[in-house]
Amino acid sequence: MTNTIETAKGLTFGTELEYTNISRERAARAIHTVIGGTVRHTGGGYDEWTVIAPDGRHWKAISDGSLTDRATSAEVVTPILKWDDLDTLQAVVRALRHAGARTPDCTSQHVHVGIADFDARQIANIARIFYKQEELILKAAGTLERRLQHYTRRTDREFIARLEKAKPTTREALNEAWFGYRNPNPSHYDGARYRDINLNNVWRMGTVEFRLFNGTTHAGEVKTHIILCLAIAAKAKTAACASTKKQRPYNPASAKYDLRVFLLRLGLIGPEFKNTRMHLMKRMPGSSAWKNGRPEGR
Repeated sequence: MTNTIETAKGLTFGTELEYTNISRERAARAIHTVIGGTVRHTGGGYDEWTVIAPDGRHWKAISDGSLTDRATSAEVVTPILKWDDLDTLQAVVRALRHAGARTPDCTSQHVHVGIADFDARQIANIARIFYKQEELILKAAGTLERRLQHYTRRTDREFIARLEKAKPTTREALNEAWFGYRNPNPSHYDGARYRDINLNNVWRMGTVEFRLFNGTTHAGEVKTHIILCLAIAAKAKTAACASTKKQRPYNPASAKYDLRVFLLRLGLIGPEFKNTRMHLMKRMPGSSAWKNGRPEGR
């Protein structure tokens, strides 16, 4: 478990945060209060505002087609970040909230995990681990059902069947399992991307994208979502093997217990991850200590 967390802390990530009630300019200036540097209106089709940090990394506030009020909405796109940047990211989220950012049901958070040094088996393991616990993860994240019907659909079972049949050892074979045909250069808006876990970007950006999270202005929730994704990816990288076989259907009576066990297996144990566990378990029914609920009289 320690090795898994050490691996997680060595991975790179980025996140996209959607907000309403705030313009791109105002969002960029809120980011600037935290990271410093310079603010520029770089324009273009996404009406981009860029904050160039002193370390040269670019934080962006852009328009997004899913946010209908173009004048008062922004998608904040981070640069490539590392574990040590999580505190800075939380400070940025707080600054955006204080600047008026809101997250109604139309907003979301997407998390990208860098997989440049993952082999095909390790990337496939990310999908396997996620799929095996998919319903548990979706319930823990509170993913809105309306999102699961459109732009954040559940994992394609036909992909899982192809994955298990092919057991790909190359990215080319993984590509064919994911798309169902050879598609080495997927377009940005290729329809396969609209899943809770999206592998399109393996061949576009060198990342795996987790699209399941609702928008939030809570810095602790933003951090929790990222840690969960990093832990899943790290487990996939370090595991000798991974299975897609679901042990049992989602059960409200044991949901909190099952999630606790899953998080512990990811290495999210001890005081360091107390808040992570709290945020992920707060929506779950049942008891974290009792598999079938607390017995009467206990």
